[in-house]
Amino acid sequence: MSEKLKCLVLDDEPLGREIIEEYVNKTPFLELSASFGKPLEALSYLQENKIDILLTDIEMPQLNGLQFIDSLKSKPLIIFITAYRDYAIEGFESGVVDYLVKPVAYNRFIKAITRAQESLKAKEFVQSDNEFELDRMFIKSDNRLVKIFFEDIVYIEALKDYLRIHISEKERYITHSTMKAMEEKLPEYFFRIQRSYIINTNCIKSFYGNTVKLSIGESLGISTNHKAELFRRLGIEGD
Repeated sequence: MSEKLKCLVLDDEPLGREIIEEYVNKTPFLELSASFGKPLEALSYLQENKIDILLTDIEMPQLNGLQFIDSLKSKPLIIFITAYRDYAIEGFESGVVDYLVKPVAYNRFIKAITRAQESLKAKEFVQSDNEFELDRMFIKSDNRLVKIFFEDIVYIEALKDYLRIHISEKERYITHSTMKAMEEKLPEYFFRIQRSYIINTNCIKSFYGNTVKLSIGESLGISTNHKAELFRRLGIEGD
C-alpha cells in the first residue's frame, strides 16, 4: 500500500464537498487527488487516473451515486456520504465500504477510512500470493486477518451488514461484507440458494422437498426458483 491513500470527492453540494475535502486534507495518510461536483466530470477523470478511495454523494444530477459506481469498470473502495438514510441497504449491497449520513463528524469519517484501509490490506494479502489466490481468501474477523480456503467453506449466512462463514459445526467467522461482494470472490461450485445463504455444492448430502442438508448436519431452505437452477447445474432431473 502506498504511503498515502488517494481520494476523490464527488458531491454536487459545494458545502458538503468542502467539508469532506477538509477532512481528507487534515488526515496525514490521505491525499486529495481530485474533487468534483458533477458525476460525468468525475467519470472522465477516473478513466485516466487511479485512486484508492471514492467518497461520493448519492443524490446528484446526471447520475446518482449508485448509477455512478455501477458505470465504473475498475472500482476503487467506495464510501457513500449522503443526507438520505434510505439508500443504506442498496449501498451495502453494491459492495461499499461504509455509508455516512450528513452532517458527518470527523471521528466518524476516520472510522470509515479505517475500514477502507483494512479492506486494502486484505486485498494486498491475497495479491501477494498469486500462486494460490484462486483457492483462498483473507477476511477480517475479530480484528484479525484470517486465511480461508474456499473448499473448506460449507456455507455462508447473511447477517444484515455482516456475513457468517461456516467452516464446520464449531468453526465459524463473522466478517463485514455483503452477499453480492462475496459471490464475486467465490468459485463456481458455490451457489446462492436464497437471499440469506450461499452453499458449497460439494458439501450437499441430500435434498428433501425445498430443503438441502449439508455435510455438517445443517438443513437450509431453498427458494423454488433457486432450486430449479441448482438442480439444472447439478444435472438433477425433476424434484
